[in-house]
Amino acid sequence: MGNDTESRPTIAVLTGGGDVPGLNPCIKTIVSRADSEGINVLGIRRGWAGLLEYNLDDPEACPVCFQPLTPPEVRTIDRSGGTYLHTSRTNPSAVRKKEAPAFLEKNFGEGEDVKDFTANILKTLSSLNIDAIIPIGGDDTLSFAERLHQEGFPVIAIPKTMDNDVFGTDYCIGFSTAVTRSVHFIHALRTSTGSHERIGIIELFGRYCGETSLISAYLAGADRAIISEVPFDPQRLSELIMKDKKENPKNYAMITISEGARMIRGEMSLSGESDAFGHRKLGGIGETTGAILKELTGEDVLNQKLSYLMRSGTPDSLDLMVGVNYANMAIDLFLKGVFGRLVAMNRGIYTDIPLSTVIAGQKRVDVRELYDAEEYRPKVRHVGGKPMFLY
Repeated sequence: MGNDTESRPTIAVLTGGGDVPGLNPCIKTIVSRADSEGINVLGIRRGWAGLLEYNLDDPEACPVCFQPLTPPEVRTIDRSGGTYLHTSRTNPSAVRKKEAPAFLEKNFGEGEDVKDFTANILKTLSSLNIDAIIPIGGDDTLSFAERLHQEGFPVIAIPKTMDNDVFGTDYCIGFSTAVTRSVHFIHALRTSTGSHERIGIIELFGRYCGETSLISAYLAGADRAIISEVPFDPQRLSELIMKDKKENPKNYAMITISEGARMIRGEMSLSGESDAFGHRKLGGIGETTGAILKELTGEDVLNQKLSYLMRSGTPDSLDLMVGVNYANMAIDLFLKGVFGRLVAMNRGIYTDIPLSTVIAGQKRVDVRELYDAEEYRPKVRHVGGKPMFLY
């Protein structure tokens, strides 16, 4: 590989879905390591939207779709959270007509509301002379990455989600910081909850996987934890939490609850239209549960949605470590010419697995090993032999 940048291979990198701390260190390491190996890096802005919105017939129409990345350009981005490349929840394989770029609207047939634009994405990647793409994301982002791999395009993927629910890996970038933030705020909220002798309910992100609620409660010593995997009975919860409250010399009690939790014979708290991957906005189960508990117990309830506070700000040291190492692993695979892989962690060991693993199953809390479904609280039955985050 020579010094002429035009003769060097080029990889593209993007971040999709929700932002998490640890993305910027990952991007910076990809760029720095690639440059040292004689590889150019093109940043795709706003996830898959950057590729979808690029008009090959009028490249100047979307000047913010791409951004060449160099070591000087990304020198300081690892000092902050979020994603330098920005993000979206765009799914090129299922684009609604009302959300499609104007130049693609002519491709919709009469009465056709959703269309697959994968072919356009592949054509754009080819026109840009991209040799491989490194998408960083969760299930949704990586499911389209797998689609590109099946179509024959070189892909090396990196798992990111604070829910830690990408199937096939023990760890995803963002999870440790989300738990760290949650534990911090649970303890901080003890002051108001305790001062007023209330029941505190902290709603945490987690659609189908309740690991964030479970691990945060486990580490912060919350009295009860409601998770997405186990429907709960509010009457039973009220009895348990009142017992906790009376046994606490300060006369208060704390509950964590996943945003995707639901009551027995109930549904998840959803609102708004579905996004490009079929997901509606979640949130509100904590407030609903609090109102019911107040009615059942007569106690005052403090409700707090941590929401985006869990995923904002700088990464902790673990997410820094994993983000940097996942980036180096991705470049290692590119140099070996190995594609269709997901960098991963298996029982504490860095490895890589087939990208198709992402769509082969669902990662959920092991209720039998980690949770007491009768008492609504963490119950780790065996720690020995488990990975660091108990998965």
